[in-house]
Amino acid sequence: MSGDPGAVVQVAGRRPTRQEVNRRHERTGFVGRRGELAVFRETFARDPEEPDFPFLFHVHGNGGVGKSTLVRQWESTAREQSSVVTAYVDDDVHDVFEAMEAVSARLSKQGHPLKRFDKQLATYRQRRHQAESAVPAPQSDPLAGQAAAPVPAASPSSMVAAQVGLVGLGMVPGVGAFVGAVDPQQVALGADRVRAALTMRLRSHDDVQLVMNPVAALAPVFLEDLAEVAERCERVVLFFDVYERTGPLLDAWLHATVFGEEYGGLPVNVQVVLSGQLPLDTRVWGDRLGQVTEVSLDVFTEEEARTLLTAHGVTDEPSVELVLRLSGRLPLLVDMLARSDPGRGRGMGDPSETAVERFLKWEPDTERRAAALACALPLQIDEDIYRALVPEAAAQGYAWLRGLAFVSPQAGRCRYHDVVRAAMLRLQRTRSPARWQQAHTGLAELFRRLRSAAEAELGTDPDDHWADAAWREHRLNETYHRLCAHPRTALPDALRESACAVDHDVATLRRWAQTIGRAGLDTDSAALTSWGHRLEAAAEQERPASAALTLILGAPEPDADGRALVHTIRAAERRGAGDEEGALADCEAAVALAPDTARPHAGLGETYRLLGRHEEAVAACTRAVEIDPLYVLAYGSRGDAYRSLGRHDEALADFLRAVEIDPRYAWAYGSRAQVYEAMGRQEDALADYDRATEVDPRYEWAIGSRAQLFERLGRYEEALADYDRAVEIDPQYAWAYASRARTYGAMGRHEEALADYARAIGIVPGYAWAYGSRAQLFERMGRYEEALADYGRAVEAHPGYVWAATSRGELYERLGRYGEALADLDRAVGLDPSSEWALCARARVYLRLGRHEEAVADCVRTVEIDAEDGWNQMLYAVALRVAGDGQGAEGRFGRALRSFTALDEGGGEKAVDARQGLLVLACARLDTDAAATRCEALRGIGEELIEETVEDLLFLREAFPEAGPGVGAAVRRLRSFQSTR
Repeated sequence: MSGDPGAVVQVAGRRPTRQEVNRRHERTGFVGRRGELAVFRETFARDPEEPDFPFLFHVHGNGGVGKSTLVRQWESTAREQSSVVTAYVDDDVHDVFEAMEAVSARLSKQGHPLKRFDKQLATYRQRRHQAESAVPAPQSDPLAGQAAAPVPAASPSSMVAAQVGLVGLGMVPGVGAFVGAVDPQQVALGADRVRAALTMRLRSHDDVQLVMNPVAALAPVFLEDLAEVAERCERVVLFFDVYERTGPLLDAWLHATVFGEEYGGLPVNVQVVLSGQLPLDTRVWGDRLGQVTEVSLDVFTEEEARTLLTAHGVTDEPSVELVLRLSGRLPLLVDMLARSDPGRGRGMGDPSETAVERFLKWEPDTERRAAALACALPLQIDEDIYRALVPEAAAQGYAWLRGLAFVSPQAGRCRYHDVVRAAMLRLQRTRSPARWQQAHTGLAELFRRLRSAAEAELGTDPDDHWADAAWREHRLNETYHRLCAHPRTALPDALRESACAVDHDVATLRRWAQTIGRAGLDTDSAALTSWGHRLEAAAEQERPASAALTLILGAPEPDADGRALVHTIRAAERRGAGDEEGALADCEAAVALAPDTARPHAGLGETYRLLGRHEEAVAACTRAVEIDPLYVLAYGSRGDAYRSLGRHDEALADFLRAVEIDPRYAWAYGSRAQVYEAMGRQEDALADYDRATEVDPRYEWAIGSRAQLFERLGRYEEALADYDRAVEIDPQYAWAYASRARTYGAMGRHEEALADYARAIGIVPGYAWAYGSRAQLFERMGRYEEALADYGRAVEAHPGYVWAATSRGELYERLGRYGEALADLDRAVGLDPSSEWALCARARVYLRLGRHEEAVADCVRTVEIDAEDGWNQMLYAVALRVAGDGQGAEGRFGRALRSFTALDEGGGEKAVDARQGLLVLACARLDTDAAATRCEALRGIGEELIEETVEDLLFLREAFPEAGPGVGAAVRRLRSFQSTR
């Protein structure tokens, strides 16, 4: 941005500020381009709703023809109008998010903040940071009663964010987002490994969608807020300057914003101005070029050049002729030469040195001449850098520098025009290579000190360094100047940093690629220029992280430590893509190259964990923390491996160590809470969820998980309070609405439950879990056709949804529609051959149909999967008995009895389930006395569990008629419990 907010309309009764007067003077001094100024100014006299209203401008022309100057004049012209606001964006942005953020910041300064967008952007960055930094802990399936096996998550590196597409992130020009909504059940059921990795970290469908496809989530909110600004203002004008650099990053988003409908509508009174050296990309804009108002700039006419020279007091013909000849009537150079003539008409003479030398020689102060040359070396200048560069005598001259014709203010700093800077750099590099190296080495050291000062504030964690924009800027400038001083020897470190940039995000990779390429141009180094181009090209691939990292690994420049780092980062990218074997190869290579570095060992441990090789995961993570006892993510990964091994005490110890190292590690508290849940220590779990939300009061996953636990404990009001808080934080949090609906259903508040399910589905059409949960509710309400329809919608939305297929199969069974039941259960078993639930359900249907051998076959598979499950053993026994194998049945009944008895001695939900099983078992064994005793043990368990037990008893009577008398008595007794409530 120009740095100046543009013209300010004077408020009645208030004197203008000096800055306003200065800007007014600058505008009146603008010479030439009358036609171009008029084209834009005239739009403010027109109705934006006119069909041919020029709402999209494209200013283009070669460097130095005055595009930026014209655009700034257009911005000032716009701001002179009543109730017009503007936003100016230049090449300081490196992706769509930064562009939207820059627009929001500019509008906010004019009193029109995009509040919802800013909040959503902050949420995105927070959630992506969680995805990058957290190691997943176990999570139960959100559907009550059907726990799914935990899905392995990807690594704790930010390559999860990179892998999710960087297509979906909107960072690949011309490539659309992932198709379709992300359904949490795909995660729980292992249908998509990338989504699984993110859901294990973020615990929320909506957060997964935000991280995987943030442009689709953020752009509509941006446009909604922009529409509100447009409602309050006569006109909103968005300027995108230096578009030859930002166009490849912003084209697809801007085209969709202006002409598409996927993000919503662009208000009719919003104008967009693009300005750059190149024509618009016809692959993106070709179908709409007829609606673009092209403004082509060329060099000044001789009349315009002479007019500008006259305005600057250059009127003597020899001086005028010299300027015209030296400048080629390029507006930038005409203006600069005109401002540089101290004699004002005394004649410039005919110097024989280069144009740059002439410009500097016309400045009589030798200190200022030296300052002007020195200040061309950095990419950007602020007053602190200026003072560090110039002699003491010129230390007060920063205002003078900012006023030079070729220096443009930019967000509190300033930068030289590329044409002039390139010439000055060439001059200094060729004049004295030794002084060139010395100057750039000094600048590199300056930025190193600034970086070190930032690190003193940020701490020792490299992730915190890379997450800090100021630190990244210092590091980038340090890298640039080291490359300029020593192109060959500094390149390996620059490539290593490029890998770290990949580890942060693709926008940062682009910055490093562009900086390496810029250093190549400024030093005339073909190697650096080539690397810059190749890394920029890699950043535009569908999987930019993989492309860039593979490119670096294929080069000879990186040393052993650098190659180990790149292998480690690529391993993380491969884990995110579900390629654990490829990740394992990378991790093994990294450990071989850097055996005494913690990070490769931690990555190896994480990869082993994902492969289910938990003992090896523990060993690798242990080696990581031996090398670096403060490597917090290794403790988290090892803790999760311990959990998978059932070694809960050791898992707790690792999570404890993690929060000792980082007391604000909210994820670790939440993950430890889940270990406590697995151990039945519910109050400890609640305490840890509380700690997680104290650290991060907006941690929706912890709030939602605590709500789930309250729900399981029957503390429904507290569950509702947490779900209310979750949707207050994020009104688009579909999972929280669906979960609150489930709680309402458990409380018998069915209409409120249905309303919440409708909200969830309205937010996420095709939300399979919400359809499945609502189907359950309809089923409990006796609305079976609606239940079947919702199960069908769930299966349609997610064809691999075993839970929905099995549930619908059971409902068909309950309705006596056995053929349709078998079709669904066959589908479920085909999708997941290890699903005991689906196998048991199908065995029941086979028994009802008298297909005993097939029932026995399914039961055999269930006990092979889990021989300790009493229900598996009991169903197997019933199948054997009706198939005529009484002896085999007795053996299985005995195993079921031992299993249920062991659980009955415990407490909680498992004990209740065991008591239900013991009643059914007593009836199956024709032991009426035991059945009567077992009935009494179920008094007070609740109507829903009574009905569930009755259903199991009635099935037993149908499959094994001899049990009929005992079943009848037990059912009557259970019904009596309901009638006395």
